Amino acid sequence: MGAWSARHRKTAVFGWLLFVVLAAYLGGLHGSTKVEQSESMPGEVARAAKILDEAGIERPAGEVVLVQSAGSTADDPAFHRVVDQVAAAVGATGRTADLHGPYESGAISADRHSALLQFSIAGADDLAVQNVPAVLDAVAKVQAAHPELTVAEFGEASSGKWFQEQFTDDFARAEWTAVPLALGILLVAFGALVAAVLPVLLALTAFIAAGGLVALSSGLLHTSDDASSVMLLVGLAVGVDYCLFYLRREREERAAGRPAADALRIAAATSGRAVLVSGVTVVVAMAGMFLTGIADFQAMSLATIIVVITAVLGSLTVLPALLSMLGDRVDKGRVPLLHRLRTADPARGGRVWNAVLTPVLRRPLAATLLSGGLLLGLAAPLLTMHTANLTFQQQLPAGNALVATSARIEAAFPGSPSPATVVVKARDIGSPEMTRAIADFRSAALATPGVHGPIEVTVHREQNIATIDVPLPGSGNDATSTAALDALRERVVPGTLLAVAGTEAPVTGQTAGSHDFNRQMSDSMLPVFGFVVAFAFLLMLTSFRSLGIAVTAVVLNLLSVGAAYGVLALVFQHGVGASLLGTAGVGAVESWVPLFLFVILFGLSMDYHVFVVSRIKEAHDRGLSTRAAVSYGIRSTAGVVTSAAVIMVGVFAVFGTLSMQSMKQMGVGLAVAVLIDATVIRAVLLPAAMTLLGERNWYLPRWLSWLPDFSHGEPGAPLPQARHAADPAAPARQTAAR
Repeated sequence: MGAWSARHRKTAVFGWLLFVVLAAYLGGLHGSTKVEQSESMPGEVARAAKILDEAGIERPAGEVVLVQSAGSTADDPAFHRVVDQVAAAVGATGRTADLHGPYESGAISADRHSALLQFSIAGADDLAVQNVPAVLDAVAKVQAAHPELTVAEFGEASSGKWFQEQFTDDFARAEWTAVPLALGILLVAFGALVAAVLPVLLALTAFIAAGGLVALSSGLLHTSDDASSVMLLVGLAVGVDYCLFYLRREREERAAGRPAADALRIAAATSGRAVLVSGVTVVVAMAGMFLTGIADFQAMSLATIIVVITAVLGSLTVLPALLSMLGDRVDKGRVPLLHRLRTADPARGGRVWNAVLTPVLRRPLAATLLSGGLLLGLAAPLLTMHTANLTFQQQLPAGNALVATSARIEAAFPGSPSPATVVVKARDIGSPEMTRAIADFRSAALATPGVHGPIEVTVHREQNIATIDVPLPGSGNDATSTAALDALRERVVPGTLLAVAGTEAPVTGQTAGSHDFNRQMSDSMLPVFGFVVAFAFLLMLTSFRSLGIAVTAVVLNLLSVGAAYGVLALVFQHGVGASLLGTAGVGAVESWVPLFLFVILFGLSMDYHVFVVSRIKEAHDRGLSTRAAVSYGIRSTAGVVTSAAVIMVGVFAVFGTLSMQSMKQMGVGLAVAVLIDATVIRAVLLPAAMTLLGERNWYLPRWLSWLPDFSHGEPGAPLPQARHAADPAAPARQTAAR
């Protein structure tokens, strides 16, 4: 591929540009089909959503306005007048329906200092979000006129509006921060403007093309906003890394005196191969998310697979063509000071890496024990990790006005913010049997510990469907809420509603969604882990024809993932150091984050592993002993690994600064894991373990000799002769390798 691209430079470059433009244009023309609610959640929640969708019943976005006073009660005329003003202002917008005042519905707190006006916003989903600003403005005007009272709105549409706007703002901020950050790091790494811009441009064009391809494929597999965010995150990281690996090897060979064509051919045969193996590994790891059975995860998986394949394709085709066109002009735009800081001989490594690597190679057993102990210590909090589908209050930053309003409502009306909804589908919803069953359900639900009224029943006679809203005790995802949900599902619903033949009654709602999602995550964790680990092992075994390399790769990756899990639990669950990140411990880790981190990290960490081990094996195949090959391989890749790691950590850390807790956890988890992987793993544990194993690194059982032999490329720059002299067997091995 590299040779073809170098020979057909214009075809490769203009073909890539045409591909990017066509993919983006056709994707925009086609549009994106988003994941529906019935697909996004598992269990009874999905079944409830499907029943309502099939019946054409739109659940209106429920909103409430809290009127609260510290001094007066709902019985005072002044309090009553404010409630009436809110009702008039909300109704005058023309964007609401089913308005119920507290004096009719009885939504007055036990101490009578708080009252709720309940209504719904016209339209469903996005339309409701578009309609709610007018209502929020009307409520804000009443609050401004009565500063002595609290008049605040909260509900599905108002919170949905915040999430939609915040997601858009956060995504834009991440995009505009991550790209200049990557460019700045590459400028330091290469010391030249052209060489720094090239990887960023290729990564961005790969992301643009992948976005169009995802939109085109969304008719078959629906996509989501989360998928777009993840695609940017991974696409920018791997796209820059792949180009960095390729470009640095080509520059290294040119610096060693190779002709331009030879340098390009060697880069294609070595770094190009590492890019291909790494890309396939990421794709396989991401494919594991299909085993979750959850549409959002499948959307993220497909988007990531497409952007990685696109980045690999660009690195192996258009990059060699551009390098062939530019030649040594790729070093144009040199920054004098930065260019001088670059190491003249990459095989020597930098000062920091040399300072770490020298004692590691001298005492590999001590280095293995110390670094392994450190990683196990970091992973220890994993044993206490609690996962949950974070509530609205947990997701938003502290001090948010909506969180404050929700907390006030929950304190005055326990259970109101997150009721359970029973969707009843019957043969005849108006029959005497169903009428008695619904009445029995109401009585049995109110008799359940912690459950209180009001229980609201809405009947849709034409569709033979009823919805029953039951306020649950607790915060929404704590043990109290879960116990009440279990009582409804396991005792109350089967004993009343399901006693009528031909009836379905799935229970949905925020608590039910968190419970079902968490259970699905737990059930799919083992299959996903097994799939990813098994295929990563097979890929490493096939690529390097070595049992030792394959086992080492899996163990080291598991250690880095375990350490990242431990840090997540320590910071976001227990709150240790959370204030440094501008957040607080919320008592749980978002339920999808551990599995997502596992597949992403297992794929991305192979970037470094494949690149470094390929260089070690290349040196070993050319005659160096294992210890000398490890030393040469680590030192010669130190600059690339450092640059790539800093870029990845920087990009991921940007996501750690976003507003939503789940995005923070994802960004911090990825950044910490890559940092650990590029430092403790690659600089200490990998060289120490390979030095201890010695020639056993390359062991392949005879019964696996049928595995294909993928060459690790032709010889590159000359190897350090001093190390040959230290190894008497080197000349014989070098002759055999040739």
